[in-house]
Amino acid sequence: MDRGIGQWVTKRAFLNGQRTALVQGDTSFTYSDFDRRTNQVASSLLRLGVRKGDRVAILLVNSVEFLEVLLGCAKIGAITIPINVRLAGPEIGYILADSGADVFVFHAPLAAAAVSALTEPGVRVRHTLRAGGAPADGEIPYTDLLSDGAPAPLDSDVEGRDPAFIMYTSGTTGRPKGAILTHDNLRWNAINVLGAEQGLTGSDVTVAVAPMFHIGGLGVHTLPLLYVGGTSVILPSFDPVGTLKAMAESRATVQFMVPAMWSALTQVPDFDSYDLSALRLAMGGGAPMPLTVIDFMHQRGVPFTEGFGMTETAPMVSVLDAANITTRAGSIGRVAMHVDARIVDADDRDVPADTVGELLVRGPNVFVGYWMKPATTAEAFRGGWFHTGDLGRIDADGYITLVDRKKDMIISGGENVYPIEVEQVLFRHPGVLDAAVVGGPDDKWGERVVAVVVADPAAEQEPSADELIAWCRERLAHFKCPREVHLLPELPRNATGKLLKTELRKRFTGVEGGVVQR
Repeated sequence: MDRGIGQWVTKRAFLNGQRTALVQGDTSFTYSDFDRRTNQVASSLLRLGVRKGDRVAILLVNSVEFLEVLLGCAKIGAITIPINVRLAGPEIGYILADSGADVFVFHAPLAAAAVSALTEPGVRVRHTLRAGGAPADGEIPYTDLLSDGAPAPLDSDVEGRDPAFIMYTSGTTGRPKGAILTHDNLRWNAINVLGAEQGLTGSDVTVAVAPMFHIGGLGVHTLPLLYVGGTSVILPSFDPVGTLKAMAESRATVQFMVPAMWSALTQVPDFDSYDLSALRLAMGGGAPMPLTVIDFMHQRGVPFTEGFGMTETAPMVSVLDAANITTRAGSIGRVAMHVDARIVDADDRDVPADTVGELLVRGPNVFVGYWMKPATTAEAFRGGWFHTGDLGRIDADGYITLVDRKKDMIISGGENVYPIEVEQVLFRHPGVLDAAVVGGPDDKWGERVVAVVVADPAAEQEPSADELIAWCRERLAHFKCPREVHLLPELPRNATGKLLKTELRKRFTGVEGGVVQR
């Protein structure tokens, strides 16, 4: 039996062929349209030599093209590699090389970074496709996938245990790790979403504005709506007014965005002039949601929920339901229908209720491992449970509260930033002797990246803060770059030489630890 996610589209085309699947601009695509187009993409990829297990990397903004490639690959068992469109050329190149991508599809406005990435060491891309604009020499126009492909259904031997895509998530070593998500992982995540207290139905409509290259943008509503036969209105990027307009015009019924997006939406001066009366559920995730945003939506009669998830869990782990969103503020809710969770000590032994320890989860939505990293995978799955790296507690009623991050991850505008990745770039500056990066609270983005640097006395000139920020911006996605840089004669360390980041947080951000702020 074919259990791949590509079959969702085919089955919906059979059951609800004339129902609207996707809307982009002034164009609507029924499930029959979308099934035919994904068949054409799949057929053309086969003609290019793509086979089951081959990797197809995409550097695409939210678009029909993004989903066509993703579902087209799914129909033939190829593995999609969604890449963050905000990454710099060297970062993209690393992902292309590490994944062994055979095909690379990118949007024309991202050509500079895409072309640069192809020159990085280890990249072995055989076919490059450009969506939009005129293709350069050696590139294939994306439209050829549709014009040259056959619209008829394809035979497929895709199974639920096969990888559907690999999503790269930054790691504490400074290099991204590819989390392998199978077709079954995505199916069970969709079931978890549908099984939530205010889950999805085929009559639901959402505005797909959260980036699809992140698991939240795909897994919270977009893919589950394809499963259940709903509609996604696609926006290529976030603009507060444009998003409100799309929500009103499409009569959106459910909406997921990260807190920074929701905050920006509530700041639109004429917010109340947009008719959001169809909106039955608003949802946040990716970072703690400010209570001011929740109150703002409640005053307008819109229930609000918060979800917690990870790339590795496809993403749903838990949901704080609308009835408890304010009374249990600070909690990430209770686990989804098909997820188990426990809190353990340093020896992986269960701890009593309300005791802080590491959060472990398991379930059919949990990924199968990190691409080409067996040792890292084995460590993450000690005892058969996925170790999230987050510290928290579970109360007697099953509500989970995260109290700290075991890793030093910073969440800025819904984007994950690992300090060591930024530190390694700073270390490469000829004027830097030592560097540390911490997160500080930020009213707009949730957290901001703060760098503390020791200048190299042997350098000809001490680097300025502006110079170091510019240095990072040339080598990293802008969301990873420091928003402020402080220079010190030396960094605080203990007797064994361990860096005391708590001291840096206290001095430069006003936060003494990594406690999640609300």
